[in-house]
Amino acid sequence: MVAELDFWLSPWVLGLLGLCIGSFLNVVIHRLPRMMERQWLHDCAAQLQDDASLQNTGLSPAACAALKTQAEQLQTALEGQPRLGLAMPPSRCPQCQHQLPWYQNIPVLSWLQLRGKCASCRTPIGMRYPLVELLTGALFAALAVLMGPKPELLLWCGFVTALVALAGIDWDTTLLPDDITLPLLWAGLLAAWAGWTLPLSEALLGAVVGYLSLWTVFWLFKLLTGKEGMGYGDFKLLAALGAWLGWQMILPIVLMASIIGAVVGLVMKLRSSLREGRYVPFGPFLAGGGLVVLLAGNQRVLGWLGWA
Repeated sequence: MVAELDFWLSPWVLGLLGLCIGSFLNVVIHRLPRMMERQWLHDCAAQLQDDASLQNTGLSPAACAALKTQAEQLQTALEGQPRLGLAMPPSRCPQCQHQLPWYQNIPVLSWLQLRGKCASCRTPIGMRYPLVELLTGALFAALAVLMGPKPELLLWCGFVTALVALAGIDWDTTLLPDDITLPLLWAGLLAAWAGWTLPLSEALLGAVVGYLSLWTVFWLFKLLTGKEGMGYGDFKLLAALGAWLGWQMILPIVLMASIIGAVVGLVMKLRSSLREGRYVPFGPFLAGGGLVVLLAGNQRVLGWLGWA
């Protein structure tokens, strides 16, 4: 039994598993924001067709009727769209809609075999796809080396999976979906309660400190400038990181995220590649800070800061 566990939780096996999960994360990063936006439109259409809600707005009857008609048209258009989920439709080229057979979906190898282009229309396939797969595989293998073959290792692989997905989604869309941040938070607290990670008191305090620290910064910045410096998803992500890594790691994570974010933002500004509004999402750097703490270990990180 021990030999089997050593094999299945070895760096090689988990590295291969990470490559496969990384392939799925590419789907999550691409589709989940679109699924969310479609659901938001469905919700808006339903709300605008509710007579009581429209009357509560104080709009004129004519304006309410016009909005209701537009909402009905929107809902009809949305219902006519093909189903969109993480499993359906099958992976395909966004340019020519060529459906990828299984042998063109092999992590990294398929991208190399296709030379980074669609087999049908030769549209370039972004290099980020194999990079996400390689990153996830490398992180899984690194955790296996650092932690050894124990069941809790799979929990931390799940933690890493969520962070990679959140970083990719936030970088693309500046969204940190509750569908990932909240389960990650509750999973961290549950793992602590079960005795698999931190003492429960440290996990609870980490979640509270993580959330309130950025929440406080958000409101101070807004009171001083009248602008919002970050989104609520950042609060939830840092709360989740605190639940998994402990309250002592909140400041190191924020410091690392701020430094890396500032450097990346400066490079993007110099290269004139900042997006409209000249902002850089903070979530990917929070996730990166959490991964550094996880791989380095709490004691080493505290030593870097002279707190050990």
